[in-house]
Amino acid sequence: MTEVEKVREVEKTEREKIKESIRARKEKQKLGQFEKATVECPECGSHTLVHDYERAELVCNECGLVVDADFIDQGPEWRAFDHDQRMKRSRVGAPMTYTIHDKGLSTMIDWRNRDSYGKSISSKSRAQLYRLRKWQRRIRVSNATERNLAFALSELDRMASALGLSRNVRETAAVVYRKAVEKNLIRGRSIEGVAAAALYAACRQCNVPRTLDEIGEVSRVSRKEIGRTYRFISRELGLKLIPTSPIDYVPRFCSGLNLRGEVQSKAVEILRQASEKELTSGRGPTGVAAAAIYIASILCGDRRTQREVAEVAGITEVTIRNRYKELAEELDIEIIL
Repeated sequence: MTEVEKVREVEKTEREKIKESIRARKEKQKLGQFEKATVECPECGSHTLVHDYERAELVCNECGLVVDADFIDQGPEWRAFDHDQRMKRSRVGAPMTYTIHDKGLSTMIDWRNRDSYGKSISSKSRAQLYRLRKWQRRIRVSNATERNLAFALSELDRMASALGLSRNVRETAAVVYRKAVEKNLIRGRSIEGVAAAALYAACRQCNVPRTLDEIGEVSRVSRKEIGRTYRFISRELGLKLIPTSPIDYVPRFCSGLNLRGEVQSKAVEILRQASEKELTSGRGPTGVAAAAIYIASILCGDRRTQREVAEVAGITEVTIRNRYKELAEELDIEIIL
């Protein structure tokens, strides 16, 4: 046998081994054994497995065993070392978003009158571009449903910006509103009212507590209508929302009062003790949270007046007095005024 034949024989054997391993892997995946095997390290039983994307290996973080060496890297094939380089090399557009009526998938004609090289275009082309831009704006909204969504989502974005809400809350609110549109829950109700109710539901879902009064201040409808619409859409859409906990309000109120972290921790501790004794049931969460912060500020030597706490929490001083007396009496907290 010549050298060339020997090399071909070795290559054929290697190919057969690779095919056999792929076949065995597919069989394991069908039986569900592969997923079970990669949950823990077969050598030491550790569950801390790390993906090494440079070497395409799944490595145990405890003993260093290579558990799997054949997985697909879902990232790009290029590397970037700064933001500008990343933007130049990226070949995709912005991600899909629910906060735009067409989910951000339609074409946008830039408002700058420059070509791809950055040069200014001629006056003749500029007039043509103006007409294209105008018709593009018109055809992006083609029917009544899209007009409804375009107006409602812009209203949602305006209210979320006024309240300083994060991106995930805006996306959640847009999803809730789209579900209401699909189930035809908008008929007979104002778009602003349903949008405000969807935003309130999104705040509840994302554990970013905002009261109906706060939503009502930035919306164009009354608090009563927002509450009525919220109860309706939550019932029709089957939204399972747990009651807001007073602890969720503590970080925001403490930040508004410029209190130390020690006061915040003490207020959370007081609220947990009150929750164990069921002192928070049937009472407004903002009032209980404000009372706990007032007590904690006195105990930690960083006192705030009842008026200051009431202004930040959006409640009356009488509510704080009633709640803090109940908490101090039931939890045996001695307050020196």
